[in-house]
Amino acid sequence: MTTPQVRLNDVRKSYRNGKFDQPAVAGVSFSVQAGEFLSLAGPSGSGKTTLLNLIGCLDRPSQGSIFLDGEEISAALKNRLADIRRRRIGFVFQSLNLIPVLSAWENVEFPLILEGITDRRRRKEAAESLLTTVGLGDCLQRRPAQLSGGQQQRVAIARALVKKPSLVLADEPTANLDSKNGEEILALMRELNRALGTTFIFSTHDRMVMDFARRLIRIHDGRITADERLDA
Repeated sequence: MTTPQVRLNDVRKSYRNGKFDQPAVAGVSFSVQAGEFLSLAGPSGSGKTTLLNLIGCLDRPSQGSIFLDGEEISAALKNRLADIRRRRIGFVFQSLNLIPVLSAWENVEFPLILEGITDRRRRKEAAESLLTTVGLGDCLQRRPAQLSGGQQQRVAIARALVKKPSLVLADEPTANLDSKNGEEILALMRELNRALGTTFIFSTHDRMVMDFARRLIRIHDGRITADERLDA
């Protein structure tokens, strides 16, 4: 049997709230195979963003185990978690986190600088190629303020993919977009998933995102209430 790319085993996460522990994730178990296009769906406060942060090595579970490509990341040291994030995971944050003073291509190349790639031509070629792939080949020099919300989201997607991660995590990818741009972004991500084989995991409460997913895991009060395979 193929080793799952992601596996969670009875994962729990609580946060301290005064004198009490507030549970955010309450005993979640599921596996994700490489190449899936999956949505974690639920209302605000359901625990879906916490799950993304746990899978993305941005946080640790209070209990339970998380494995990435067979390696238990829930027990890894901070330096190892940082290395996994840097090399194997791409993030598309709800706030996008683009650097205002950098152009589109400079924003996309930035992770390669952090990676220690010193060849500027190589970095620029990689960034420009991805921006062309996401439909922004004519916007390379524009700064974020000169781009629409949908265009900024495309820059964020290109930045998430520039290191060729095997896993991309996207938190509420359509939250700041109108329905037309949201649909275009989702169609783009699904095409990249098909073309590159990259695994995508979203958190969302948007019905449109759920409709694009090939698998839908519903979360409520930190627990899985349904796990559906869809014909998307």
